[in-house]
Amino acid sequence: MKRRFVSFIVIFFAICGVLAAQDLSGVLDSTVNYTAAAGEPPEHSFGFEQFANIRLRVRGERASFISAFNLIAVSGNHQENAADIELERLYFRVNGDHFDTEAGLMRIAFGYGQVWGPSDFLNPRNPLSHNARPSGVLGTTFSFYPTDSMELMLFAAAPKDHFNSDGGGFLPGLSLDQHWSRASLQSLYVYETPLAETEWGRHRFGLSLKADLELGFVADMLYTLNPASHNDIEGLSASAGFDYSFLEGDIYFLFEYLFNGSESATALGSGGFFTNSHYLNGTVSYRFNDYSSLTLSTIFCFDDLTFQPMARLDYELFQGFSLNLALSVPLDHVIVNAGVRMRF
Repeated sequence: MKRRFVSFIVIFFAICGVLAAQDLSGVLDSTVNYTAAAGEPPEHSFGFEQFANIRLRVRGERASFISAFNLIAVSGNHQENAADIELERLYFRVNGDHFDTEAGLMRIAFGYGQVWGPSDFLNPRNPLSHNARPSGVLGTTFSFYPTDSMELMLFAAAPKDHFNSDGGGFLPGLSLDQHWSRASLQSLYVYETPLAETEWGRHRFGLSLKADLELGFVADMLYTLNPASHNDIEGLSASAGFDYSFLEGDIYFLFEYLFNGSESATALGSGGFFTNSHYLNGTVSYRFNDYSSLTLSTIFCFDDLTFQPMARLDYELFQGFSLNLALSVPLDHVIVNAGVRMRF
């Protein structure tokens, strides 16, 4: 009953937003999935998914209201829910001459990492799922701009456990961004109020750098300090890499290395997929023409010498409508996805 009520509220506000929105955009994915798992005999499964992400924006003179929601319908592949609706974003933004402020359900992003993003711990990404949209958090931000090239942001995020009413896991912090013509630097500090397993709370210190030279360099790190456990190096997640394109952007390379401590934000924040210490992501993309491209990538683990290759072929049939075919081999599985994507 409670779930139906929540779904009704989401649908009600979604309809109101569509009627009032000045900007309406989104993406629609229709996907057919085939999975083969090794075994005796091997297991085969099929799945179908219809996914829509719809984004709405209403603009005022200095304020904006932004919302986004997901519509999902699935079948096969041992899915429990045939259909679902999910509120993804719901927040407002106020723009001043020297400040911005936001509050609501939103994404608070940090760092310049392209693959791993250790600093981006509030909305962790998963390199195994390129199409996944990072979830939002309930929070608020206040950004002040002392100069055109500097941003000081104060922020606070609600606990990950939405049912926690004692204040444990609350995340206040601040970040400082400095931009130059060919480089940018961000520093970050966050305090997490005590939980049962962290009686003195957690401290997080982040640093991220990007530089655009002949190659594009990026370095991103976040150190999580738990005074109760004295985690030392295990609280560190750090990535570094470079990207480069040539032939007018037709060929693109990206390599990024990750050190992953067992108590770091990367190990605990990406669904537990990355439990070893050393990883390397390599990506090569080739654009055949303005309408079609092929992307090959792999995640290699130095600790156990395993790798997970992925390939994706995209073809834009006409503007806003594309076909895609993807193949991935995570561990002892083979996953093939074929689908269409429409942007509007």
